[in-house]
Amino acid sequence: MNDEVGSQCALCSVKDRACQTENGTGPDFCPTKNYGKTVKKAIKEYEKPEIKEFARMASIQEAECYSNRHIKPYVFHPVKPRVQEICEFAKKMGYKKLGIAFCAGLYSEAKSLTNILRAQGFEVVSVVCKTGCTPKESIGLREDEKIRIGEFESMCSPIVQAFILNEENTDFNILVGLCVGHDSLFFKYSEAFTTVLISKDRVLAHNPAAALYTSGTYYARLLRPGIDIREDIDREEVTYDKTRE
Repeated sequence: MNDEVGSQCALCSVKDRACQTENGTGPDFCPTKNYGKTVKKAIKEYEKPEIKEFARMASIQEAECYSNRHIKPYVFHPVKPRVQEICEFAKKMGYKKLGIAFCAGLYSEAKSLTNILRAQGFEVVSVVCKTGCTPKESIGLREDEKIRIGEFESMCSPIVQAFILNEENTDFNILVGLCVGHDSLFFKYSEAFTTVLISKDRVLAHNPAAALYTSGTYYARLLRPGIDIREDIDREEVTYDKTRE
């Protein structure tokens, strides 16, 4: 490993990359070249039967999301939305009981997902982030750190969500719109494998990649170091919809 450079895959511009092509090459920061021992250690994990089968089915699911793979030269032709992928993958794994951990602002989406999963033959358990009605003060929030200052606010509690789904013995969990950080806590405490259907983005209709696609135009301010990128809306009078946090 090159301690001075470190892994920087996102900055790689090599055409025939070492990670994808036999006898390919890589820049100085290429982890395929520099982290051989770590790669071998990680690959050993795939020898565990449960992990091997999960990884195998995930790769099969990946391939099945493209059609006409027999035609050469192959041109990518994706055909399945993510919600369909989740259903198909869960069936491949033999899962029967699926858990949904969702944000209070996405009741409609969670209900639609529940209807789809049930239609596909799954038992479904869902838990909203506000379960427990625990006041935000319990984790040390000050009044001015709340969304609705001067009012009672129950905290988002992804650990509660994870514990409940653990008790329900779900086979597989699906995240729907949990906040940044709250999703991380859920991953840490969930006993079942977890996937994400929706990543919350309050501004971009839950399409966070849009800010990346427009980082050279509308969201160019994100590339300015040291600037406060928050909007000035906190100075305006805003009417909050309490169900859409």
